[in-house]
Amino acid sequence: MRSRRWLFPSRQPGQPMDPTGLQTQLREIGVPPQRGRTSAIRQLVLQAPTPVIAKALRYHDKTATRLVAESGGTWSQYAPGDHTR
Repeated sequence: MRSRRWLFPSRQPGQPMDPTGLQTQLREIGVPPQRGRTSAIRQLVLQAPTPVIAKALRYHDKTATRLVAESGGTWSQYAPGDHTR
């Protein structure tokens, strides 16, 4: 079996780094992880419907809607549901 290569490997062989450990290391080198997370979701809500992103990332609908408005997104007219009819 081929060994997996992780971008952020943990101390346990073949496992990724724990998110908490990664957050700690980012803080130690001066990178505020919350800003990166907010920037990433703002980019996502510009590329896909807000309800889809909110559900996938377990964000509250109101939070995701606020982020899309702050980002200047155009998904406010998106109508979720079955559009095959």
